Amino acid sequence: MALFQSGNPTLTDKIFNRSRTEVGDMQGTMTVRGTMNKFGFLMLMVLGAAAYTWQLYYQQNPELMRTLMLVGVFGGLVIGLVISFKPQTATYLAPVYGILEGFFVGALSAVLNDAFKEKYPDIIINAVGLTLGVAVAMFLLYNFRIIKPTEKFKSIILSATVGIGIFYLISILLSLFHVPIQFMQFGNNSMMGIGISLFIVAIAALNLILDFERIENGAEMGAPKFMEWYSAFGLLVTIVWLYIEILRLLSRFSKK
Repeated sequence: MALFQSGNPTLTDKIFNRSRTEVGDMQGTMTVRGTMNKFGFLMLMVLGAAAYTWQLYYQQNPELMRTLMLVGVFGGLVIGLVISFKPQTATYLAPVYGILEGFFVGALSAVLNDAFKEKYPDIIINAVGLTLGVAVAMFLLYNFRIIKPTEKFKSIILSATVGIGIFYLISILLSLFHVPIQFMQFGNNSMMGIGISLFIVAIAALNLILDFERIENGAEMGAPKFMEWYSAFGLLVTIVWLYIEILRLLSRFSKK
């Protein structure tokens, strides 16, 4: 995905401004409540699909689960790119993205839950709880203007997010040549690994601040109605990222 000012690769002033001039189904304008309602719907899609792949794993059908996990990873990437470049498509593609992300998240959660059942039996419940807690905390910090997304703040978060994205890309490329970065592996409890995980979780959490601001600004700008789906999709991207990184961080504190 492209990366831009908000830190989140799906929400940017340029896209919101461009959306105001788009010709399409202009039945009303974007609202914060409408966006959050659509985000709630997307979360239901994620949870439903995640529950399905989780169930497949524990019903001894790992082959189908792995297939759906790969479909979720690569399908989600393709759909995410399409939505990022064509925001109008979010109206009907965002729910598809939610389902694909659910396949991936559910499968990953099931595998890790089984892998850490002795060392950290509550890892998934704790990861979900912490993700929810961090999201609520970031919303309150933004709502009461305790953290203000100044231009300098945005620049720092953007630079950090881009750097993390490049790091992910390098890690993936190295893994293709069977050269994994050990401290990035789930369960690796080296001090470097813990430090990097804490940093990434912090950046993912702060991206939520920028997401909230972008949604609020989009509503104030009178962005078209389809931008509610687009903004909900962008917020979902950050939430899923935050959950996975919290899960990785917790795995580092499992018992040896």
